[in-house]
Amino acid sequence: MSSGQESVFPEYETETSQTAKLLRKFKETPFVPVGMAGFAVVVGYGLYKLKHRGDMKMSLHLIHMRVAAQGFVVGALACGVLYSMFREHVMKPKE
Repeated sequence: MSSGQESVFPEYETETSQTAKLLRKFKETPFVPVGMAGFAVVVGYGLYKLKHRGDMKMSLHLIHMRVAAQGFVVGALACGVLYSMFREHVMKPKE
């Protein structure tokens, strides 16, 4: 971008640090990192249980872990949508 042009999104370019941008996004949508962390926990637990699955077939174990991980992420995102709707429509000050 040349120095003669003005910025299209000045509020995004003032933060130079990637960490600052990431923290800002986490504050705007708090349930996304919760969903990501839950996904990582389910995957970690699934890998741990993979060793002790007994006589369960590998494909069945992987299907169960995939459904659990997807369920956690979808649940976290649904909670985030409900939270944002509550914040915008119920907690919104009367104009």
